[in-house]
Amino acid sequence: MVSNSLMKMYCKSGNLGKALLVFENLSHPDVVSWNTVLSGFQESVDALSFASSMHFRGIVFDPVTCTTALAFCWGDHGFLFGWQLHSLMVKCGFGCEVFLGNALVTMYSRRGMLEEARRVFDEMPIKDLVSWNAMISGYAQEGECYGLEAILLFVNMVRKGMSLDHVSLTGAVSACGYTRNLELGRQIHGLVQKVGYGTHVSVCNVLMSTYSKCEVPKDAKAVFQLISNRNVVSWTTMISIDDKDAVSLFNAMRMDGVYPNDVTFIGLIHAITIRGLETEGLLLHGLCIKSCFLSEQSVFNSLITMYAKFGNIEESKKIFEQLNYRETISWNSLISGYAQNGKYKEAFLTFLSAAKEVKPNQYTFGSVLNAIAVAEDISLKHGQRCHSHLLKLGLSTDPIVSGALLDMYGKRGDIIESQRVFNETLERTQFAWTAIISAYARHGDFKSVMSLYTEMKREGSSPDSVTFLSVLAACCRKGMVDDGHRVFDSMVRKHSIEPTSEHYSIMVDMLGRAGRLEEAEELMHQIPGGPGLSVLQSLLGSCRLHGNMEMAEKLVCSLIEMDPASSGPYVLMANLYAEKGKWEKVAEVRRGMRGRGVKKEVGFSWVDVSSVDSLYLHGFSSGDRSHPESENICRMADFLGLQMRLSKESKEKEGEGYHNNQSKTKSGI
Repeated sequence: MVSNSLMKMYCKSGNLGKALLVFENLSHPDVVSWNTVLSGFQESVDALSFASSMHFRGIVFDPVTCTTALAFCWGDHGFLFGWQLHSLMVKCGFGCEVFLGNALVTMYSRRGMLEEARRVFDEMPIKDLVSWNAMISGYAQEGECYGLEAILLFVNMVRKGMSLDHVSLTGAVSACGYTRNLELGRQIHGLVQKVGYGTHVSVCNVLMSTYSKCEVPKDAKAVFQLISNRNVVSWTTMISIDDKDAVSLFNAMRMDGVYPNDVTFIGLIHAITIRGLETEGLLLHGLCIKSCFLSEQSVFNSLITMYAKFGNIEESKKIFEQLNYRETISWNSLISGYAQNGKYKEAFLTFLSAAKEVKPNQYTFGSVLNAIAVAEDISLKHGQRCHSHLLKLGLSTDPIVSGALLDMYGKRGDIIESQRVFNETLERTQFAWTAIISAYARHGDFKSVMSLYTEMKREGSSPDSVTFLSVLAACCRKGMVDDGHRVFDSMVRKHSIEPTSEHYSIMVDMLGRAGRLEEAEELMHQIPGGPGLSVLQSLLGSCRLHGNMEMAEKLVCSLIEMDPASSGPYVLMANLYAEKGKWEKVAEVRRGMRGRGVKKEVGFSWVDVSSVDSLYLHGFSSGDRSHPESENICRMADFLGLQMRLSKESKEKEGEGYHNNQSKTKSGI
């Protein structure tokens, strides 16, 4: 008895070594001695090894042994031991003990085997508060998948008159957050107040999180104000919710004597990033170094993203290179940063490096495919190689990946592959529909665009502003003004989407192409904030098309005032004067260009002539002789031109012969 008490004291004080010394000096340790030492272990492997040696020495497990051992049954090895222990408990008839049932429910819940946990729970003849809490918490920890089950079990618990504590309430409230059930969350909040947990810090923290997920930050702030002893979770949750006051909240947190953790820094960096607070970002980076939080991988990744959003990609790269271990998220942050800053080649090259070190995930492919989609000088074959790679990894059905593939093939002109990817997409998200509609709109396929737009609505997917932009563009190119008006009106009235300057620009272009220049000008002046460059340029192009000199001259003046360095307005106006035969005006426009130092922008084209391992396309312009094979290229161009002329002449002769024969036939008649 004295030895057992002594071992118990040592175990409770954390001196397991001394407890083991006492245990090893016992000549005949009983089951209580073994159980006492077992309870003093900290590591799962050591504890289960001790329990195994206990079993091998013929010591019969009692309910206390089983309960203590089950607390260490996590991980693959631990769960296998716990599974075997459950069989032993059934064999020994221990199933009726409440604390054993609770331990089993916790073990299975921790493993994610909630059906098995629920079976144990339902078979328990007597359930206490811990039983209900263990099952509710198990459901709640799995998030949205089992949120409804957690809520229903909590309601059943209340109906049975069980007493509630902070564990029951946090489990139920968090389930409401995962299922976005605001109404029930508010009802449980009322119950929280009723049972006296209205200021309990852990309950309030979960309430704040739930209100944030349900998009009612005002209620989250009200809960925050009620907490008397705010901890780091309270402050961090509030910083994550209120990005506008995140910096002042962080300062107040430090004044309150609460030390931030890595999650606090991540939330604050995110808030600073989305608000574009560069100075505060630099200061926070310094504080992270001073507080030794740069050892945290997640903080590093957030800083990479922050600097990339600020346009300082070199600093992002510098932070990335300081990492001792680069996980997939770190690579994703850098690849995405390069793409956001228009460095598409660097984004692709970084992806190639990442693929050698880590296994790319759906976000890796999403970022690199988006970079290839908008890069004018990266060969599409590299996008196809990425496609092959992700197929091998089984990521082709992921909504992020399939959407990025659709976007890439659509923007790079491979409409057949875009349609194939769309047909194979299992989950047709709003982005997927918009990507395929945009692809057909770029190809000017009005019929396919309208057919897909109708099908999208029929399947219950709501179009967004980008979808409408593509549909309106298709109407514009086809000259379907009435259809365009109907789509625009539907966007505003039915879908409550506020038109952007891009939407107005397309509508103005549509009316202008149709020759309804006065209507187009009237609509242009309705744009909130006034017309931008794209709208004015669209209408100017229509003026040239329909020969409206007076309106064109007004538009050119506005464009030159907005962007004096742009050559577009001068060129369009000079062409319009030339078409009207006003050569003096043409000369005047050209003198104006020279006087202001404006030079006509050279148009560039790209062609894929490289080998499989080469990254870039060859860019060229009119009269360009920079390619090493330029002489051979020019000879081939001349040869093709000659072939085209000969083919044209041959067809013309055949046509003349046909007409002569027709004339002779008619004369004979």
